Amino acid sequence: MEDQNTNEIMIQATDLTHFYGPQPAIEEVNFGVKRGEILGFLGPNGAGKTTTMRILTGFMPPTEGKVTLADYDVVEQSLEVRKRIGYLPETVPLHTEMQVTNYLKYMGTLRGMPSRQIKRRVGEVIDVCRLQDYHKTIIGKLSKGFRQRVGIAQAILHEPEVLVLDEPTIGIDPIQVVETRRLIQELGREQTVVLSSHILPEVNMICERVLIIHEGHIVAEDTPSNLAQRLQGVDQLQVEVGGPVQEVLSLLRRVPGVTEVTQRYNQGRNVFVVQVEQDRDLRDEISRAIVSNGWSLLSMQLVSMSLEDIFLRLTTHEEL
Repeated sequence: MEDQNTNEIMIQATDLTHFYGPQPAIEEVNFGVKRGEILGFLGPNGAGKTTTMRILTGFMPPTEGKVTLADYDVVEQSLEVRKRIGYLPETVPLHTEMQVTNYLKYMGTLRGMPSRQIKRRVGEVIDVCRLQDYHKTIIGKLSKGFRQRVGIAQAILHEPEVLVLDEPTIGIDPIQVVETRRLIQELGREQTVVLSSHILPEVNMICERVLIIHEGHIVAEDTPSNLAQRLQGVDQLQVEVGGPVQEVLSLLRRVPGVTEVTQRYNQGRNVFVVQVEQDRDLRDEISRAIVSNGWSLLSMQLVSMSLEDIFLRLTTHEEL
């Protein structure tokens, strides 16, 4: 039974298309999210990420296509969907003149929750979001990190099955970032989470699966580790050479199988990042070329592609 619940599709987006005037913001976007999964939703500015999230939360309908959440249609059964979804926008719309507890009670009333449930849930979310020491504090006096926790508390107050979090750690201090990430991971054990972030290492740490959208189209959808594995054929060599920079760059670029060479300084040393064609091992050729020119080969190592490398490659019109 547990396995069935784990594999159940909680969100299904089918052929989502949305136009602003004549231009499509997204076009034929398809993806599914399993119950209990934490999905990282990534995309550069203008990629269609925000549009997709607004459609998921029922903020606006798609021009074409369909989204179901727990088998309810987001457009046709909007109220049923909203009962089951919690949303934390990038700028949290808090009532800064209210105490934390009073604000949460007010939000529960707006959502039509019974008074008994409000009383129980306000205490629970204060504990979950670690707001015990601040439950009587005026929200306007809280730091941005604690305001973010209040925002998460209101998003989970009505016990939604799905959480949509838009840039949940942006603008908060490093200690609060760690706490917020831990909280999201804990929430992901009980709820389905769709997380928007431009911080790629964060997505790598928190999310089980990554969906990358660019120019209105999904360009990748997989686990972070699988994405890296799919791109392993495009290897990078990090080479440190004792020689004139421009001449070394010119030589390395002429080695057959080398697709790109960039140079950077690392603690005063010349380091060259060499990208090679798929399934090509050019270490011998590169070594011989450097030594035959009378330069010193100080080091050479194979470097795995990070999630950021993958993101940049997928969003600069390069193919897997």
